[in-house]
Amino acid sequence: MKTIGLLGGMSWESTASYYKKINEGVKDILGGLHSAKICLYSVDFNEIEKLQHKGCWDETAKILSQAAQSVEAGGADFLLICTNTMHKVADEVQSSISIPLVHIADATAEKLIADGIKRVGLLGTKFTMEQGFYKNRVSEKYGIEVIVPNEDEQNTIHDVIYNELCLGQINSNSREKYLETIKNLHSQGAEAVILGCTEIALLVQQQHTQVPLYDTTQIHAAQAVKLATA
Repeated sequence: MKTIGLLGGMSWESTASYYKKINEGVKDILGGLHSAKICLYSVDFNEIEKLQHKGCWDETAKILSQAAQSVEAGGADFLLICTNTMHKVADEVQSSISIPLVHIADATAEKLIADGIKRVGLLGTKFTMEQGFYKNRVSEKYGIEVIVPNEDEQNTIHDVIYNELCLGQINSNSREKYLETIKNLHSQGAEAVILGCTEIALLVQQQHTQVPLYDTTQIHAAQAVKLATA
């Protein structure tokens, strides 16, 4: 079994989901008392969040690159960044290490392609919804049309992520707002919706809507399990 490298703590709430899902996946495949070989570096999200909102992405790249080097030195065979937003600096992180980085947008797009999805809605932080580092990769590399919520909806989604979900707070009123946005994306032709922030699945699951949801945490974790046990 290969050793899975994780860059986590952004937030630790979703990193805990990664850890659980990866270990459950390994157990499902190998059985018995098997668990995943994991090398985890968990950053202080307070530091990262402040740099994000100041637009200091170069500084976040340095922090994550140094963390990635530590993970590689710890024996990891490949690396996952346990957050969608910080894939904005994925290229910089990859260039700092010699092990492969498993990109969360690639893993998600490959699942969409396999399911025949050609037009998809995207929820995430405003960084992920507004900027091109994620949605352009999905559209240009995989030919999938990506649509995002309107500005007011984006603001609500972003605020709930940082002010509630990253703090472990699950609010039913916020869930209803998310579900309304998902409904609106579906009415605009989205065949499915990407939960493009690793915290969103803490709030919204498939049981809450008939619109197909793609949980990036689950998809990314499953890809790690596949690679580790191949």
